[in-house]
Amino acid sequence: MSNVTQISPGAWQISHPFLGENEIIGSYLLAGRDELAIIDPGPGSMVESLLTSIQAVGFDPQEVTHILATHVHLDHMGAAGTLVRQLPRAQVYAHSKGAPHLLDTAKVVASASRIFGERMKLLWGEIESTPQERLSIIEGGDILNIAGRRLEVHYTPGHAVHHVIFFDAHSGELFAGDVAGVKLQDVDYVRPPTPPPDLDLEAWSNSINLVKSLRPDVLYIGHFGAIKNIPEHFDLLREKLNSWGDFVLGAMRDVKDEAEITALLIEHTKPELLRAAHNPHAIERYEIATNYPMTVQGYMRYWRKKHPERL
Repeated sequence: MSNVTQISPGAWQISHPFLGENEIIGSYLLAGRDELAIIDPGPGSMVESLLTSIQAVGFDPQEVTHILATHVHLDHMGAAGTLVRQLPRAQVYAHSKGAPHLLDTAKVVASASRIFGERMKLLWGEIESTPQERLSIIEGGDILNIAGRRLEVHYTPGHAVHHVIFFDAHSGELFAGDVAGVKLQDVDYVRPPTPPPDLDLEAWSNSINLVKSLRPDVLYIGHFGAIKNIPEHFDLLREKLNSWGDFVLGAMRDVKDEAEITALLIEHTKPELLRAAHNPHAIERYEIATNYPMTVQGYMRYWRKKHPERL
């Protein structure tokens, strides 16, 4: 079965069969003027899936010219180093604050290994470094003329300190990474992905305002697919970012530990997702896209680092 859907002229969405589940992790493929660009190629464990999907559209993966990162988290860019080794024309583009993690993946691998243990390989596959000459630095305000498109780069920290989005003002399409949170298809529920170490609620709120001010027609998010009711979607995300954060803060002030807070947050938030989903399996699918333990770790670090006075 092909996991590729054409979303507009010269643009395709790729769904990776991550942990055997489709439509949880997505990449985007842009083609035009003899150029082929991938936005957020995904984890190293999905390299074969990615290359097969590109072939399914009718392109030779060897012709990939650009690999664009909204941010360098493993589920979005873990494959970068492996891909540049296999694809001779491909150049990687990442924000200056994310680039060091691609140039030398040792720190990322070490911290991920602590979190994921023996599941590392299954989840993320190989995590190879990207050679310096294959990496180009981008900043907010840059314009990328790629694959027949004029992509505006906008700096959107909050989820990650190095997060950017790519906006095609001509088509109205905005490739949003994780700045618009997690919303799986066919489930009317927006979840805040708040991993450590960068979570910053004030910065994220400003980034939401920035994205809305661009007045895109559609957001293409990493987890997963197209969002068209953009103001309502962001209202839901902002409400969740803040209410979940307040819940974690309250539990921290009650001197609960991380494991207790995680259990409490699940108990507090799971019923709403179950009501929205009509299907218990949706809980597992959302947990693959963004999990509760990392959500709590992100908030706890945020409160300690940014607002110790509130503790």
